[in-house]
Amino acid sequence: MTTDHEHVARTIELAEEAVEDGNTPFGALLVVDGEVRREARNTTLTDDDVSAHPELKLARWAGSELSPEELADCTMYASTEPCPMCTAAIHYAGIGRVVFGVAGETLHELTGGGVPIPAEEVIRRADGDADVEGPIATEAAMAVHESFFGA
Repeated sequence: MTTDHEHVARTIELAEEAVEDGNTPFGALLVVDGEVRREARNTTLTDDDVSAHPELKLARWAGSELSPEELADCTMYASTEPCPMCTAAIHYAGIGRVVFGVAGETLHELTGGGVPIPAEEVIRRADGDADVEGPIATEAAMAVHESFFGA
């Protein structure tokens, strides 16, 4: 059985692939019943779409393709803590759990960008019940950001 750390490691690989494709370093995937159902990379630059975050793309897909039971059992894994926009989409889709590699606040300290509101706070304020876990791989997840944005 694949562990949370192994899934987050894959999202970091997806973030690296996003950079290779000309985008910023973010990756995510969805797991239902232990099976990876879908993966996504950031495509904000190549799609010229500020909302083309991998977590938002996956939440949209999950909300339209998965049953309520699958959504409740679904875990979104992300290389970096989902931003407030993506977390709201995760909440509205009904995804039951989120696990991320590095905290948004840690990335914000490096880049000064983004909106560093914790995903757990967004879920709480929305009266949601999704479990949010992380950071679980700060060093590995930050390595791709430091390489892209500069340390």
